Amino acid sequence: MSVSPNIAAIVIYFTNLRCRRTGQVAIWCDAAKAELCVQQMITQSPSPIFALILASLLAACGQGQQQAAPTPPPPTVTVANPIQRNVIDYDEYVGRFVAVDAVEVRARVSGYLEGVHFNDGQIVKEGDLLFTIDKRPFQNALDQARANLALARSNLTYTEADLARGKQLLRDSTISEQVFEQRAQAKRNADASVQANEALVRQAELDLEFTELRAPVTGRIGDRRVSPGNLIAGGASGTTTTMLATIVSIDPMRFEFTFDEAAYLRYERFASTGREVTGRSGSVIVQLRLIDEAEFVHRGYMDFVDNVIEKGSGTIRARAVFSNADGVFTPGMFGRIRVPGSPAYPALVIPDEAIGSEQARKYVLVVDAENTAQMRYVTLGQLVNNNMRVVKDGLKPEDRVVVNGMMRARPGAKVTPEEQAKENAKEKAKEKEKAKEKEKAKEKKLKTRAKAKAAPATTTN
Repeated sequence: MSVSPNIAAIVIYFTNLRCRRTGQVAIWCDAAKAELCVQQMITQSPSPIFALILASLLAACGQGQQQAAPTPPPPTVTVANPIQRNVIDYDEYVGRFVAVDAVEVRARVSGYLEGVHFNDGQIVKEGDLLFTIDKRPFQNALDQARANLALARSNLTYTEADLARGKQLLRDSTISEQVFEQRAQAKRNADASVQANEALVRQAELDLEFTELRAPVTGRIGDRRVSPGNLIAGGASGTTTTMLATIVSIDPMRFEFTFDEAAYLRYERFASTGREVTGRSGSVIVQLRLIDEAEFVHRGYMDFVDNVIEKGSGTIRARAVFSNADGVFTPGMFGRIRVPGSPAYPALVIPDEAIGSEQARKYVLVVDAENTAQMRYVTLGQLVNNNMRVVKDGLKPEDRVVVNGMMRARPGAKVTPEEQAKENAKEKAKEKEKAKEKEKAKEKKLKTRAKAKAAPATTTN
């Protein structure tokens, strides 16, 4: 089979060209003649066969260059051993705040509202005057009761003296026993009349006192429901009386929530073994966060678990108490509470960013003794402090887990591991610098405040 001299020249030309690029020794050929032949074929008669040959030769040149490129080193990753720590499983529930004391201010006597002695929404203390009702009718009733009492006491004095005279007359047989019994009965009636009028005086005094409505508890009062000049209905019945305002206590504040029957049984099992997790003694510490908070920053304690399980929902009501010195918590506000769901137990924790997802399963990359990344499926627990995740199964304490550079590593590929201690030292140095800056800022603020306090004294002098 003969080969066209033109094709042979092309092969010789590109072979020499590749050899010059790769630094190899050129084969023996007439290079000038081969180059002239290629130029003539390109300008005169380009054909598909020529293009195919040219493409294959160019690809061969490229392969030679790729083969000559150096292999990149294994990617660098940061590894660390799992941390052994005693952890507690927590359960989270949603609930609402309720006030320890919630009072509806209603009048005990009816009358015209004379005055309001508070601003809507202010903090009131126990005993503060809130409302006053027109006292004049009740003062008149008290005066009348006192007059009737004086009349009854006068009658009692007369009947007592009459009975004493009757005793002497009875001994002298001057009057009959029937007349004497009548005088004794008059004395007893006068005594009962005095007691009745004394009770009427006390009731009139109470009614007069009830014309001043005072705060029964310390807390925040709502808005006034009735303006002065209106006739309000009072009495002992709450359905017919007029509600004037409401007061709710602020500090401390209760948080009520419910949990299911299974959780209740689990808590009771732990309590029966002497390891009370969530109980009624008030010794269990719980944590809470509001809807605009990312962390559970508020601490309180459990103080109540109900004695019955709700039949309709299968849940039981529980309650915790939180301090509310700054008044942020408000009755009716939503929150999320975290209660301990188990006693403390040893577990392994790793950074949460070191965990990958594969559909429904979670995994981590572990570097073996030969610096090869291996995929390890794990069973996860809850998220604990400093963004650390509890690993319940799948890891050993001596495993080297990839905690940084996970996207650069591939299962089964070589990596260059670096211990996390070096990076931790750098981070700690940065944290120290930030802490120093914060301390300096605090000192400046304190100095500024001290100067501001001293300034008025200086000007006064």
